[in-house]
Amino acid sequence: MLELNYSGFALEAGTDEAGRGCLSGPVVAAAVILPDNFSHPFLNDSKQLSEKKRVEVRPFIEQHALAFGVSFVWQEEVDKINVLQASITGMHRAIEKLDITPEFIIVDGNKFKNYKEIPHKTIVKGDSKYLSIAAASVLAKTYRDDYMAKIHKEFPMYNWQKNKGYPTKEHRNAIREFGATNYHRKTFKLLPEQIKLEL
Repeated sequence: MLELNYSGFALEAGTDEAGRGCLSGPVVAAAVILPDNFSHPFLNDSKQLSEKKRVEVRPFIEQHALAFGVSFVWQEEVDKINVLQASITGMHRAIEKLDITPEFIIVDGNKFKNYKEIPHKTIVKGDSKYLSIAAASVLAKTYRDDYMAKIHKEFPMYNWQKNKGYPTKEHRNAIREFGATNYHRKTFKLLPEQIKLEL
């Protein structure tokens, strides 16, 4: 059973991101403040849920949360500031989008920077321990997946609809054959042998 609250504060926001390990597309972050009576039969870390379950639970989270925010850090910015900073920046922007200012922030993982004067706690595997982080992980993942399905139509040869930009064998083979797009992260090792540019 996931716990509802870590800090004891009523307005506790959970935050998480999706897409850190991808070769293409944005890092997407979400923040969620849940009411103290929130429960859902199968809400868990988004990685533990099937795509069907994530899609099913998202509207429930959005309808029942006291507040939620989602932010995109585009691949150009990921390249500029690095993926860890992009994750933290994304989480800060998602918290900024909340209609209610949280009294405390719980963060999935072990890296975060102070957001304004609000106290926070980083929690490793927090998305499988706390409902608000699990809810944030579902929102981040589903919003990102929707975006990857949209750009898949522009570049179907990479099959982003299925691999979501992760470094699958199929994705890497397509990069080998067709090269990188403007959606690919240029600072990432797109191929194991790393593309040599002929200038």
